Amino acid sequence: MKKFFAATLTATVLAAFPAGAEEADSLNRIIADHWAWTLETNPTFATTLGVREYDDRLDDPSLAAFDAGIEMEKGFLARLEALDADALDAAQRVNYDLLTLDLRNDIEGAAFGGKYMAITNRYGPHNHITDLPDELPFFTKADFKSYVARLNAAPAYMDAAIARLSAGVEAGWTQPCAPMEGFDQTIRHHVVDKAEDSVLMKPFEAKPSTIGARDWNKLKTAAEKAVMGAAVPAIRQFADFYEQTYAPACRTEIGASSLPDGNDYYAYRIRLFTTTDMTSDAVHALGLSEVARIRKEMGAVIKSVGFDGDLKAFQEFLRSDPRFYAKTPEELMEKNSFVAKKIDGELPKLFTRLPRMPYTLKEIPADIAEGTTTAYYERPAGDGSRAGVYRVNTSKLDTRPLFEIEALTLHEAVPGHHFQIALAQELDLPEFRRFGGFTAFIEGWGLYAESLGLDVGFYEDPYSDFGRLSYEMWRACRLVVDTGMHAKGWTRQQAIDFMTENTALSEHNIEAEVDRYIAWPGQALAYKIGQLKFRELRSRAEKALGEKFDLRRFHDALLEDGALPLTLVEGKIDRWIASEKSR
Repeated sequence: MKKFFAATLTATVLAAFPAGAEEADSLNRIIADHWAWTLETNPTFATTLGVREYDDRLDDPSLAAFDAGIEMEKGFLARLEALDADALDAAQRVNYDLLTLDLRNDIEGAAFGGKYMAITNRYGPHNHITDLPDELPFFTKADFKSYVARLNAAPAYMDAAIARLSAGVEAGWTQPCAPMEGFDQTIRHHVVDKAEDSVLMKPFEAKPSTIGARDWNKLKTAAEKAVMGAAVPAIRQFADFYEQTYAPACRTEIGASSLPDGNDYYAYRIRLFTTTDMTSDAVHALGLSEVARIRKEMGAVIKSVGFDGDLKAFQEFLRSDPRFYAKTPEELMEKNSFVAKKIDGELPKLFTRLPRMPYTLKEIPADIAEGTTTAYYERPAGDGSRAGVYRVNTSKLDTRPLFEIEALTLHEAVPGHHFQIALAQELDLPEFRRFGGFTAFIEGWGLYAESLGLDVGFYEDPYSDFGRLSYEMWRACRLVVDTGMHAKGWTRQQAIDFMTENTALSEHNIEAEVDRYIAWPGQALAYKIGQLKFRELRSRAEKALGEKFDLRRFHDALLEDGALPLTLVEGKIDRWIASEKSR
């Protein structure tokens, strides 16, 4: 779950005086107070949910806000622990347990220096500003006025972010050098000489019919002034800081184990992202086992196409044959669009309940494309003002094989991320569950969703089926290389070599992925751990129910409570199996 840390006077009053002198505290009151605090301290997020009280503000990235946020969370946790949890009904007990787990995870994490890592090789403070045009609603005059106010707040935001990163430099908590190579270019991309060259002016490309010409011209002029007088100088300041202070202080060692208390920090990250108590050794061994299993399945596909050579030769053939690659960005987008529309029509075979919110396909922005992944997903706005977005990387076309598109689209769009996340936002659950969740569930579902193509007639082409296996192998390799680099002293090159040997991913994609794992310890473990649990539970249900097993009802049951920790998912499905037996 994405967490937000800051505190304000109002939020402090909410936590300190929850219920009045004569009124007892309750779980519902704590949940409501916690959510109100979340919105007030994360104003841009609040705007996307239709809460407009904080539209003139940016988030507070300062260390003071982070520390105050942790104190607030300790207060919420104390209130929860003062309740009689055993007296709650089953549904409320789940809410209690999930909010308690969220708070404890954040409080435990605050003991490490991770709070200084307000930057990765994929995202920095400047992106919080440059992403605003794609995140915020732009329908009314008030929308545009508040956007200009946020642009004018960029210098203060960047000052706080730089101070936080500077504290990390002093504490020795910085990103390693290798994954951050070229990151300065993604910042400088936004240092422009003219307002019309900035992505920040994108909201002003077309005038809404609800705004008059005179008001529109005033708003546009104010925006141009804010872009060139506030936002761009703030980004330039960050670029200078990054190049002159942060980059020279990068770590030469890549593993989390090289950080202060690094072994304990990485163990925490494993627990956080897998929602299990697995050790790094156990995760590593599981990864090696999965790699061996998938290699056998790959061998069967290679044999089926009559290829004369081993796995290494077949992977090189796939990486180098022009027939497997689009010639233009438009062709790549068209291929993805076709698969997306095709799987849309198969969803009723897999579920009885579908999300109402649609999704669209867009290219990954040029400033980050070459350094980021093949694709990613952006959740829809909580107030219904923006659809979900399946982002496709159209840079370096000779590294984006067409045989991966089916697996990729099923993961990022439907029945993967868009389906699960959009559906969760429509459930009758507390907001912290509708708009949050646990990575092992979310990413585990995405990987599991790739395999659902087998249930509805996808992967008929053997090369596409090999692409599916390569994607599963990619996530199995993550278990090996993430633990290898962060707990076992592996070098970056060892990780690259292991993935090159076992996947059909291009060299560029492998390097980009390995750099991501270096900069984001533990997150990559969530995918395979979650997928294996879903697959285990499906097999358990199929065996227990026999002819009574209904795949659609099984999937409905998995998704009906949002993204849960894996331990809760297992207990829930066991109860569902018992219920189905008696149905």
